[in-house]
Amino acid sequence: AMPDPGIFAAAIDDLFADPSIAADALWRAGGADPALPVRVIARLGDRITDFSDARFVSATAVLEVRAAEMPTPASGDTVETGGRLLIVQGEPLADALRLVWTVECRPA
Repeated sequence: AMPDPGIFAAAIDDLFADPSIAADALWRAGGADPALPVRVIARLGDRITDFSDARFVSATAVLEVRAAEMPTPASGDTVETGGRLLIVQGEPLADALRLVWTVECRPA
């Protein structure tokens, strides 16, 4: 039998509430107001992309956000957190239970 999804939702809520793991952010659909407050878990770092014989290093941020707070993330949205403005790029990915979105961002 599948475990109760509510158990996963409660565990995820605990993670996003933890100030040492998650941070406050503002999400703007299409980069336009109104800004909605969300909690994000950030995995910052450079990503290396091979293209033909060249290597490019791009500063990317991968953010995890609860679907309950950001139901429809899309490329072109903005996320403001920790004094940084990030632009969502690419297609956001949902987890198996559709509780958390993983969105890739680049600096604005």
